[in-house]
Amino acid sequence: MALVSADSRIAELLAELQRLLGHTQEERSRSEHNLINIQKTHERMQTENKISPYYRTKLRGLYTTAKADAEAECNHSDALCSILRKALDKIAEIKSLLEERRIAAKIAGIYSDAEPPRKTMRRGVLMTLLQQSAMTLPLWIGKPGDKRHTLSRRRVIPLPQWKANPETDPEALFQREQLVLALYPQTTCFYRALIHAPPQRPQDDYSVLFEDTSYADGYSPPLNVAQRYVVACKETKKK
Repeated sequence: MALVSADSRIAELLAELQRLLGHTQEERSRSEHNLINIQKTHERMQTENKISPYYRTKLRGLYTTAKADAEAECNHSDALCSILRKALDKIAEIKSLLEERRIAAKIAGIYSDAEPPRKTMRRGVLMTLLQQSAMTLPLWIGKPGDKRHTLSRRRVIPLPQWKANPETDPEALFQREQLVLALYPQTTCFYRALIHAPPQRPQDDYSVLFEDTSYADGYSPPLNVAQRYVVACKETKKK
């Protein structure tokens, strides 16, 4: 029954996600038709090599409409952000349900032909899956003035639930020379490190310097670590 219930909920979420994406496309294409008309009008003017009264009147009307569309788009920006947040929430819930379904099927001894029982994974395969998981971390879309919420970490250090966009929320990222715990490449262990350079784009990784006494300055050369696997470290930086 649990598997049937999960399948039903996933179907509902996919339908809701499709509806939300439809609204997103409507918001994005609101002024696209008018902009295409402006471009085509300019192309006709260049072909005919003249600016007739007809084209002046037509362009004046098209640009007036484009200005109104741009103002409307500004007014709809909050609504668009809200739609995107809801879509990301649906995607996260679908991923969680799929994982719960897989675990429930494994416990019950149920496997489909498309998903045979999992074998022990080689180290390289596991590292690849970890990196792929980091790449799928959803991007946080916040409103102006939004701040990052910090959970209590006395007993547990949670991994990030969102990927910060350096172009819109740089304050949500760790900064240069800040002490962190980072996942050492090709391992499943977190070690103390200093931020060498924060990401410059949403898809970029952190560049970090891991503490390593085998080097003269006590730190390794810069290594890349995904946002998902870089967390705060309470301890103070070594002097």
